[in-house]
Amino acid sequence: MKIASKLFALTLLAAVLAMAGVVRAEAKLELKKGDKIVYIGNTLAERMQYYPRFETLLQARFPELELQVRNLGWSADEINLRPRSQDFKDHGNNLEDHKPDVIFAFFGFNESFAGPGGLEKFEKEFAEFVKETATTKYNGESAPQVVIVSPIPNEDLHSRTLPNGEANNKNIELYSAAMKKIADANGVVFVDVFTPMKEKMAGESDLTINTIHLNDDGYKAFAEVLDAGLFGGAPDYKCDLDKLHAEVFEKDLQFYYDHRAVNGFYIYGGRKNPFGVVNFPAEFAKLRKMIEVRDKRIWDVAQGKEVPAKIDDSGTGEFANIESNVDRPISFDSPEEALKSFKLPEGYEINLFASEQDFPELRNPVQFAFDAKGRLWVATMESYPMYLPGTPVDDKILIFEDTDGDGKADKKTVFADGLHLPTGLELGDGGAYVAAQPNLIFLKDTDGDDKADEKTYVLHGFDSADSHHSISAFTWGPGGALYFQEGTFHHTQVETPYGPERVKNAAVFRFEPLTDKFDVFVSYPFANPWGHTFDDWGQNFVADASGGANYFGTAFSGDVNYPNKHPAMKQFLKKQWRPTSGCEFVSSRNFPESAQGNYLLNNCIGFQGVLQYKMKDDGSGFAADPVEPLLQSSDLNFRPVDLQFGPDGALYIVDWYNPLIGHMQHSVRDPKRDNTHGRIWRITYTGNDLVKPAAIAGEPIPKLLDLLKSYEYRTRYRVRRELRERDAQQVDAELGKWIAGLDANDKLYEHNLLEALWVKQNLDIIDQDLLRKLLRADDPRARAAATRVLCYWRDQVEEPLALLQGQVNDEHPRVRLEAVRALSFFDTQEALDIALESLAYDQDYYLEYTLGETIKTLEGRVGAKN
Repeated sequence: MKIASKLFALTLLAAVLAMAGVVRAEAKLELKKGDKIVYIGNTLAERMQYYPRFETLLQARFPELELQVRNLGWSADEINLRPRSQDFKDHGNNLEDHKPDVIFAFFGFNESFAGPGGLEKFEKEFAEFVKETATTKYNGESAPQVVIVSPIPNEDLHSRTLPNGEANNKNIELYSAAMKKIADANGVVFVDVFTPMKEKMAGESDLTINTIHLNDDGYKAFAEVLDAGLFGGAPDYKCDLDKLHAEVFEKDLQFYYDHRAVNGFYIYGGRKNPFGVVNFPAEFAKLRKMIEVRDKRIWDVAQGKEVPAKIDDSGTGEFANIESNVDRPISFDSPEEALKSFKLPEGYEINLFASEQDFPELRNPVQFAFDAKGRLWVATMESYPMYLPGTPVDDKILIFEDTDGDGKADKKTVFADGLHLPTGLELGDGGAYVAAQPNLIFLKDTDGDDKADEKTYVLHGFDSADSHHSISAFTWGPGGALYFQEGTFHHTQVETPYGPERVKNAAVFRFEPLTDKFDVFVSYPFANPWGHTFDDWGQNFVADASGGANYFGTAFSGDVNYPNKHPAMKQFLKKQWRPTSGCEFVSSRNFPESAQGNYLLNNCIGFQGVLQYKMKDDGSGFAADPVEPLLQSSDLNFRPVDLQFGPDGALYIVDWYNPLIGHMQHSVRDPKRDNTHGRIWRITYTGNDLVKPAAIAGEPIPKLLDLLKSYEYRTRYRVRRELRERDAQQVDAELGKWIAGLDANDKLYEHNLLEALWVKQNLDIIDQDLLRKLLRADDPRARAAATRVLCYWRDQVEEPLALLQGQVNDEHPRVRLEAVRALSFFDTQEALDIALESLAYDQDYYLEYTLGETIKTLEGRVGAKN
């Protein structure tokens, strides 16, 4: 009777679990005291460090086992494709280093984009992976238990701009079934989280941010599914789960600083000598002991014990003593003294907008943006060059206001603090996009107090080999995509709802927040691109900092097939100095007519100031001639790192103001580095009035649309950004009225139509009639810009290649350039045939360069497809 009762109880439990959507693993995971558990795999695993809900349940379920958990998850990792920067293996974060007793493996999602045709290859590779992983004695004594976790499904967020995931889910089901079959054949644990998570995603709550990446609620659901799938129903816990979660999060944060350490190229990579071998061994020895301290706190809290509020790291070791290799005295000029060091052309003047003197938190400012209210937002990096173990990071986003209109900030608000090296910043979509290598995060104020209270990890996988080379130079393209870039040494891979994107050793990226489309805009042998801007017609220009090179970015064809790169392209101007940081076109009625359209370029070593170039057409591209620099300083600490025209038509310049800025030349811990200074300067032309700042924030849609006729590029830039936040249907309706009211005889008529098309592109409202009208515009610059829009609407318009065929044969070389570039984004024989039929381009350099690269790219893709 007792045996029968037990069997009945087990059967009943299984039925209950099945009804709850829980699938029990067939092979059983048996944990023992002191087990070391390691996660490996893709972004599902990686994000578990930011939302450690599963480990919280695990530690609470087994409080006496004193489990040690480490997360080696990495965005977009696949079984046989896990790129890392040079010598990452030497940093001590391999499976052999962590000696796991248990391995949780999260694969299959990125591989599933190969579809049914890639299944056979996947099964072979996955079987080899499981066999090797399950038999290797990483701890030196016994092989680990392996837990294979299926991918989660795509969630249908019922968004008109995001995929519903139906096609992806069919592939994920196929790959999950293959994973289970292989796991069963090898006697390892398999947990199907796909099925129960699909049921949970059918509810009213959104569990992902973009259909594929779980938010905190999603990880709570996922943790419950995984926990129950492995161990059954939840027990009575001995602890407060919220307190335990906080301790696990703190441990994961410190391990993150180890595993994803910034400046890896100086810690273990090609530039670890001479300074890295002195700095870092003691730092990481201390950090790893700090992590062990946090492990013990987790075990105590899980067992229901009280722990001190303050973590005691006193016994974790000391840092190495670093001496400066700078033999010159270091001194700092006051802002008043620094003003005397500036030289400007006749008629211009410069004044201090803000400095550390009035605002002590303005430390190491790096990039800035103006909001719709005319306020200046700036990212600061006092934790530069990188986290020092035990010293909490506290980099900030500050908001400055000039409330009395005297050209000087008199109010400061801390929008966000506790950040780590926010090398890039741009506003939009109701918040701020901020670089937080290896991530792009989005910070938002939800209660109107100008302080961020919501944080979203938007994109993952940007490498952190060098904080000088990390994602930076954020700018919106006219169509609503966010552009940013990174330098060499980096190996980046980003997981998206459309498949993984990868690149190594420098690139420019393009991200559409509305659709979650992410592309490698160009993979090119840059050294460190740290400048990107657009002209009035949507043509982009890229400045490469380290080499001082400047490129007509429109000539870059779409990203080549990974890991290939485009060959060197000529610059549109002759380099005078290096390194550069930030670029901008003059578009301000405050500046003289002779300066309009000039290309401005910051330079921060050797020549310290703002270089200036006069632009001119050069076939399908541009060339530029140097004219008198706009600004030059004799103060060796002056470091202009970003510049932009403000709402008043003045040019604002961010000054890093630091005596030491190189990593290779000086130790990152050189005691003469400074983190207490930072300035923002403002240049005006005395011969013209300032521009009256346009009222943008909260203004009615018709008024905003009229501002698209403004002379100043940055006014139109901020208006488009504001319209992105309005109801798309209302904007579209008002756009129809606005377009109907435009004067066809106005010399700017076609540019106004183009602005309307860009607003629609910002909102992902496909208007084929307006697109076709502009493809046939009289002004070739409008036709070229419309061809660029066609490129990014290629999967949403009818017969895109037929439309491109017409543009390829356009009489103007710049239209042909855009068309040839657009072809490189396809993968069909038809696109290749169109490109091959366009071989003669009359010795036009940019056209020949782009056409050649497009043909090579298409040949590679078509060949791989066939």
